[in-house]
This record gives sequence, C-alpha cells and structure tokens, in this order.
Amino acid sequence: MPLDPQVCYKAVRSRDGRFDGRFYTAVRTTGIYCRPSCPARTPAFRNVTFHPSAASAQAAGYRACKRCLPDATPGSPDWDVAGTVAGRAMRLIADGVVDREGVDGLAGRLGYTSRHLGRILAAELGAGPLALARARRAQTARVLIETTGLGFAEIAFAAGFASVRQFNDTVREVYAATPTELRGHRGGPASHPGTVVMRLAVRTPFAGRALLRFLADHALAGVEVAADGWYARTLDLPHGPGTVMLELTDVLESADTAFVPATFRLTDLRDTAAAVERARRMLDADCDPLAVAEQLGSDPLLGALVHATPGLRVAGHVDGAELAIRAVVGQQVSVAGARTVLGRLVVEHGKPLDTGVPGLTHLFPQSETLAEIDPETLPMPRARGRAIAGLAAALADGDLALDRGTDRGDVRSRLLAQPGIGPWSAGYIALRALGDPDVFLPTDVGVRRALDARGGSVDTEAWRPWRSYALMHLWHSLDVEVP
Repeated sequence: MPLDPQVCYKAVRSRDGRFDGRFYTAVRTTGIYCRPSCPARTPAFRNVTFHPSAASAQAAGYRACKRCLPDATPGSPDWDVAGTVAGRAMRLIADGVVDREGVDGLAGRLGYTSRHLGRILAAELGAGPLALARARRAQTARVLIETTGLGFAEIAFAAGFASVRQFNDTVREVYAATPTELRGHRGGPASHPGTVVMRLAVRTPFAGRALLRFLADHALAGVEVAADGWYARTLDLPHGPGTVMLELTDVLESADTAFVPATFRLTDLRDTAAAVERARRMLDADCDPLAVAEQLGSDPLLGALVHATPGLRVAGHVDGAELAIRAVVGQQVSVAGARTVLGRLVVEHGKPLDTGVPGLTHLFPQSETLAEIDPETLPMPRARGRAIAGLAAALADGDLALDRGTDRGDVRSRLLAQPGIGPWSAGYIALRALGDPDVFLPTDVGVRRALDARGGSVDTEAWRPWRSYALMHLWHSLDVEVP
C-alpha cells in the first residue's frame, strides 16, 4: 500500500518500533537507510524518503545503517493480513524460490507472467523480484558473517549467491564494508560442517513458552522432539534433509525486537534460506503482537486472556503438505490419538535419518509415498484413509499447493472439493500452513469448551483480522488458569 510520508515521519520522530519492517527511512545527506526506531538523530523531513522494502532503498543507492541494522527486522505483518500477491511473493523469495527456480519459477507459482509480477512488486515494494532476492541474500549473508564461524565461501553459497565474487561485491555495496570488516571480532565459534547457528528476529512481547507448549503437545515421535526450553524437528529441504532446534523462552520486556536462537544441521548449505524461512513460519516471526493486543485486549471475553499471555503466537508449520495430512488424520480424534496413528505412518513410510539428535529419526512421509498406499491398510476408518490417499495424490500431482505463496481463497476451495475434508480441516490448514491471521474454528471441541467456560457464544466479527490469535488464546486458556 502507498506510504504516507507525514505518517512515516511521525513514526521516525517518535522512534516507534512498531513500524520496523513496515517501511524504511532513507537519508539523502548520509546515503544510508534505517529502520524507523533507529536511535540516531532524526533527520530533517526534507532530507528523507520512505521505502516499502529494504530492496527498494538499496535499489535507490542507499546502504544499510550499521547502527540499527534495518535489514534485521522481522517482515511486515501486513503481508499476512492482506494476503496480497506481493506478500505471497516475499514469502517465496525468502524461501529461496528465485535462487532455485529463477524469476519465471516464482511467477509461475503465483500464476502471473514474469513481466506482470515485476510490475506488481515494483509498485507495492519498490523493487523487482531479482532485487528483492538480492536483498534477502545480503541479509542472510550478514547474519551468517556476524554470528557463525563459517568461512566466507561457505557463507556465500549458504546465502544463495552464485559465486564468491558476487557475494563480496554485494556485501560491499549494501553494507559499505567487506565481509572481513563486517565480521570483525563478532564471528561465532567454528562449527561442524553443515551446522549453522543463528538468531531469528521476532517482535516483542514473545510468549515463547506458550508456543513451546503447543508444539510439544502436538509433537510427532520421530519427526519432532520437545523438552524444557527447546524444540527440534526434521526438515525435508530442496537439496536434502536437515534439522532445526529452537530455544524458546518468554521475552516480555526488552527492545522492540528479540532474537530466538536457532541451530540448523543441513545436508547442503544451499538450503540455509529455506530452512530459516520455515523456522520463522513456526515462530510466527512477523506477527505484530502490539496490534493484536490493541484490538483483542479490550474485548470483554478475550481481554483477560490476552493480558495473561502477552505475545502469544500462532504456531506455524514447516511443510504445508505434512500439516494437511496430519490435520485429516486428526479429524474427530484426540491429539494423543492422532499422534499415535501418525507415529505408525512415520515408522512405516517415513525416510529414516541419522540426525545425531536423540528422538529425531525420520522425515515425515512424502505425499508421493502416501498416494501409493492402499487406503484400506491405513490404521484409521476407511473413509478417512481414502481421504488421506486422495489428498496425498492431489499434493503429489501438484493440483494442490500448500505453501505461503498460494492464494488462500483458491486453496480453501480446492481443499473443500477433496473428499473427506470439511471446514474444520480447511481452516486448520489455513491457520498453520498458510499463515492466515483471521481463521476461526467454531466447531472445534476445544474452542467450544473454552467459550463455555467464559460465558458462551460470541460475535467473532469484532476480532477481525486477528481471529487466529483469538483462537490460540482460547485454546491456551484450557491449559492455564486465567481469572
């Protein structure tokens, strides 16, 4: 959406961290661009321009501020709220689609020609897909330079650059420093081959322990492990399998941005960007918790829940196809019952892995594998078995895509057209796989229990566009005592 210079400048003058990631401030007199909350002296209005993306500022010739590190902010929450083509494209670019498939591959996934997609992105984000991908590579490279002990050649390919020379040139242009100067004395300790340790930015407050509890309650044996303070799982990535471990604690009072420590173990470092983006999905890293609390916190039914658990996130998922299969298996059974059935599927049809992490032993079965299974042999009612087989076939054939680049309305229609998939399953998939912030599941047993405990039914229209967060608060209230 168009940026209002007066509104943007007001946010810059007040150093309002809520706008970090929503726009960037470029200063003509210094040639740098900053996040709105940058602690440096506020420039005069006549000397600034405002950009909807870091790539836009870079394309205009500005370099990143070394003080506020503007490219380290979480992404704009507006992308998920609006679900626009530009926002969907940004999710796919962050996942490394341009690096793997080129601009034509990105455009094809979104259903546009390359030229038309370029016009859309230039109009909404101020830069085309190549510039946006370049900015993402630069940001990934900087984080790896400053937080890991990886060699620069490893970092270059992990960040998605085609050559070390391209990596060096981009870093110098974007940050006005060489990789060696950026690293200084801040590089992390030397790591084992394929291991990347970094920090993932999230807005505060951040209810990390509540997120950990949700993930632990739904953890699938062999694929996921959770313990006190951390969660880990296997990842099926474009160039090979991997794992991620996240350290999850509450961050209530700190700066506007906090960081979640993450350890990735990858077969191929080229999967770094994809692994990072999928971990950020699980964290709901781009959520604006203050905007959610501002709307839901004054609600008579939800207010106490929101204030009791500030910064509650919607637990995302790393793989839409896996989440969809798990949602259908979980229809009309308890979470524990679904985990038991899914555990059998993992052992019998998942790919075994030697991860070095106790408890992480398999990848979740691929859609192609599940599509070939006789549904009569699945450990569930026959109708549900046929629904699993049909869904897996649609996913394997490409008739149904469940990533953050798909149109939510189209996906919902396609899901409901699948035999055995109803509104609850379609909504749950939209909630966790597609990152839709405005999902509500009125027929869910837990939701009904939570509403009954707090006074019965309610008009949820007042909770838009944050009904997904209202849903999470209601579920969370079943586990904690809230007055």
